[in-house]
Amino acid sequence: MRPFEYSSATDIGDATRLAAESTRTRFIAGGTTLVDLMKLNVETPGRLVDINRLGARHAYMTEVAPLPDGGLRIGALVRNSDLAWSTVVKERYPMLSEALLAGASGQIRNMASVGGNLMQRTRCYYFRDTAMPCNKREPGSGCSAIQGHNRILAVLGTSNQCIATSPGDMPIAMVALDAVVRVTGPQGERTIPLVDFHVVPGTRPDRETVLRQGEMITAVDIPALPWARRSHYRKVRDRASYAFALASAAVALDLDGTRIRGARVALGGVGTKPWRSMQAERALVGQAATPAAFRAAAEEAMRGARAYTENGFKIELAKRTMVRALTTVAAMA
Repeated sequence: MRPFEYSSATDIGDATRLAAESTRTRFIAGGTTLVDLMKLNVETPGRLVDINRLGARHAYMTEVAPLPDGGLRIGALVRNSDLAWSTVVKERYPMLSEALLAGASGQIRNMASVGGNLMQRTRCYYFRDTAMPCNKREPGSGCSAIQGHNRILAVLGTSNQCIATSPGDMPIAMVALDAVVRVTGPQGERTIPLVDFHVVPGTRPDRETVLRQGEMITAVDIPALPWARRSHYRKVRDRASYAFALASAAVALDLDGTRIRGARVALGGVGTKPWRSMQAERALVGQAATPAAFRAAAEEAMRGARAYTENGFKIELAKRTMVRALTTVAAMA
C-alpha cells in the first residue's frame, strides 16, 4: 500500500470540494473493497476522504426513510446489514433484502455501505493482478481475460477492450426496482436512474459510472411499487456463502390471476453492469405465468450474449436461474 493523505469530512460540501481537487481522491465509508484494492496497489489514491461522520449533519445519509409518494429513501451510509433486516424492505421489497443477505459475509455486511456497494469494482483476476495487462486498470495495456481465464466474467455488455463482470448483488435488485441514485458534487445535486448510472466498457473500460469529478452518492430512492412484494432474488454460485454470482436474477411479477400485467427482470453475474432486461419484461407482459413464457423471456434476456473461452456455460445458467426465480415468484400467494 502506498502513502496517502487522510481527511475526515463533516459536511457534504467539504467532502465534495476535497474530492474535486484531484482525480486521485477517493471517498471511504466501510472500505470493504477500496482497502483491499489499495493493498494490491490496484487503487493508489493520493487522498482518502472519510465520510462516515457526514451522518451527524446530514441525517438522511444514515437512514431508511419513507418518501411522500410511498417510496423509500436509503441513505448512502446505511450499512448493508441494516438495510437487509429493515422491516419495510423485507415486507415491500423482499428481493432487495434477499440480494443483500446473499452477498459477502455477515462481518462484511456490517461494514459495507449502500453507496460503496454501488461503486464496488470487478473481481476479474487480471484487474486485481498488477503484473498483468488490464485496460480497466491501465487503459491501452490490453485485456488479458479475453483469451485467458474468464470463467467468472461477463457475457453481456462486453467489448473487445474488456469483459469484466459487475460483481454486486444489491445493485441487481435495485436496478430491477427502478432505483434512482442521488448525488451531490461541485455543481450541486442531481439524480440518475440506476439503470443509467453504470456504463458498459466500450472503448473506455476504466470509466465505470457517469459520476463527475468530485460527485458523491448521498442516497438511493426506490419508488413505490406495490407488486414488488411478490419478488425474489436467486443467486447461483460455486459455494453456499461468501461467493460472487455465476448468475443471479432479481424478478418481480404483477399478476392478474395467472396473467402477467407487469414484470421486472435484472440479471447479475453475467453483465459488465447491473443488467436490467427490458426485453424480457416486454416478453412477459400479457402472457400466462407458465414455464414456457418464462423460458421465452429468458431467451430474450440473453439474446446477444457472447461466450468466451471458459464462460459459455453462463448463458444457459442465467436462463435457468431466471426461469427458476420467476417460477418461485409466480407461486407466491
